[in-house]
Amino acid sequence: MDQKPLPPELQSAADDYKRYLVAERARSAHTVRAYLSDLESLLAYAAADGATRLEELDLGTLRRWLGAQSEGGMARSTLARRAATARSFTKWALREELISKDPALRLQAPKRGKSLPGVLQQQQVNRLVEGLGTDAADGSAMMIRNRAMVELLYATGVRVGELAGLDIDDLDPDRRTLRVLGKGNKERTVPFGVPAALAVDDWLRRGRPSLVRATSGPALFLGMRGNRVDPRQIRSVVEKLLHNLGDTSATGPHALRHTAATHLLDGGADLRAVQEILGHSSLATTQIYTHVSVDRLRKSYQQAHPRA
Repeated sequence: MDQKPLPPELQSAADDYKRYLVAERARSAHTVRAYLSDLESLLAYAAADGATRLEELDLGTLRRWLGAQSEGGMARSTLARRAATARSFTKWALREELISKDPALRLQAPKRGKSLPGVLQQQQVNRLVEGLGTDAADGSAMMIRNRAMVELLYATGVRVGELAGLDIDDLDPDRRTLRVLGKGNKERTVPFGVPAALAVDDWLRRGRPSLVRATSGPALFLGMRGNRVDPRQIRSVVEKLLHNLGDTSATGPHALRHTAATHLLDGGADLRAVQEILGHSSLATTQIYTHVSVDRLRKSYQQAHPRA
């Protein structure tokens, strides 16, 4: 069933908040979509509850909105994100003098469950790459591209959106570094190794030229029609490869980011260096990977030590 149009004042606030996210906060398109999806859900619930003005949005409405979704089985992580969206929106509305007090100051959501991200073992990474075909001599442009994308994802730990947004001149082949534009338009430089360098070079020499079109521009990775590759295409490639492994719970391209970070720390990399490589604004975000490494160390100990 189609959702009813929002009351004019609520719709106007949603439109203004979108402009704020894009123009002032410089949020990525993916983040903006997530925020607006949460906000539309909230405002639609408030409207159905009888609200036509922002001033009528109170703490009770916010709590009932989250409660209804919790009863519907929504994941705690999603509820936490939606609560954060509500707090961000009402804080903005108060600053813009659209409301006289902030109803979300005391809004709480269920705490996120502490789950460790899926991580691949080294031999699984090797098998993953082998699944792309090791003999690129007779490979299609798509095979060559997919191998280069996967090698680069694992080598650098970049996000899918960051990989899709790369241009050719973001590469420095001599220094084997990559210039990445991350969240909040923050730029960072990330190193990569020889396997990734060889795979990307092969793509640039033999894969990309067969797909390039007048509309391709400087995009590093291209789709079948010669346009910049879409993040969904990258996700599809990685998800299929992980599924074909058959012996891992890891899913999606983010698993390669988790894996890269964990392997760096397992190999002795400094936590702050890994933070810089991943583009985390807070060291606390990076520290989850130390938990992953400790967890793996504990499992190895339990398997190997006679009195574990």
